[in-house]
Amino acid sequence: MKYIDEFRQRELAVKLAAAVKNTANPDITYRLMEFCGGHTHAIFRYGIQDLMPENVEFVHGPGCPVCVLPAQRLDMALTLLERENIILCCYGDLLRVPASNRKSLLQAKAQGSDVRMVYSTQDALNIARKHPDREVVFFAIGFETTTPPTAIAILQAQQQHLKNFSVFCNHVLTPAALTALLTTQDQVNNSSLKLDGFLGPSHVSSIIGSRPYEFVPKYYYKPVVIAGFEPLDVMQATLMLIQQINQGRCKVENQYTRVVTPSGNIKAQQITARVMQVRDSFEWRGLGFIPQSALQLRDEFAAFDSEQRFAMPSDTAEPNAEHKACACPDILRGLKKPTDCRLFGKVCSPENPMGSCMVSSEGACAAYYSYGRFRSSQNTSKEQVA
Repeated sequence: MKYIDEFRQRELAVKLAAAVKNTANPDITYRLMEFCGGHTHAIFRYGIQDLMPENVEFVHGPGCPVCVLPAQRLDMALTLLERENIILCCYGDLLRVPASNRKSLLQAKAQGSDVRMVYSTQDALNIARKHPDREVVFFAIGFETTTPPTAIAILQAQQQHLKNFSVFCNHVLTPAALTALLTTQDQVNNSSLKLDGFLGPSHVSSIIGSRPYEFVPKYYYKPVVIAGFEPLDVMQATLMLIQQINQGRCKVENQYTRVVTPSGNIKAQQITARVMQVRDSFEWRGLGFIPQSALQLRDEFAAFDSEQRFAMPSDTAEPNAEHKACACPDILRGLKKPTDCRLFGKVCSPENPMGSCMVSSEGACAAYYSYGRFRSSQNTSKEQVA
């Protein structure tokens, strides 16, 4: 399959693993954060960590849109469902994420609320057309990748005079989250969250391009290499980061040139800007309130904004507490690994998630559970692979 098979070739993987091993300086520890949950799953699914030298460590970041959604926003959606006549549409990953009271949208559905899983914004629009006597709310989440389809749905609803369709907007912005991470690193404890470089997200970068990351090397002196999702993509990007670190270089490089350009998808950016504007502040699970890190609908589209249409409670109140024993907030900041959480694999599993990182298909805990929870006991030998 073109663009997939050629990026999974074993022979090339062996050569790249040897190149990384030969390039990595044994006197340096390379701590590289993959911002995107897709990279985390690629690393575990294909055993990439086992192909790396001991001194090359992948740190998992807040690159999963479901994982970073705070419990309070779920509380708001659950409150909305208490109204009669509401049909709440959302993507499947969101259904089992626990709110602050441990209740989920799936539980609300089981108790009689009309919650429907959709695969696209168009599905939600179709439901609105079929039920003109009901209020249809689309629970919109995601980074810059999923934002343009939401904007298009709002424009279509406006053009078609759909009076019963609105969007609960929770779209977040990658550069702002990177800034928050790097600021926290500087302010809190440089040794506990020491990062040497970033694997830049692929899908997000296909929309925003590579230029928005240039502040990272300029102001924080960390290299960024945008990487594709396939195993050879991740391995080559890792090699590119190690080469930059060894040579004392610090810049944005693009490994994913078959998709990502410096400017990104201009048309998608224009459609988003037509419908949405940056919020002053937004809460992220694990990172707290981050200025200018999310989007909201412009005043022109207030009729399609669920928060204004239904006077939903403000998102500026005090954040709700996570499950006391759940380490998701620290995992999302790169301070802990899933196996450091005392709930992991015991009371917390994909069937019974205690935190968002175990729920989402892009979550770090789900990746560890699916591909890596027996890794240490299997005593995988890097020497055997190399």
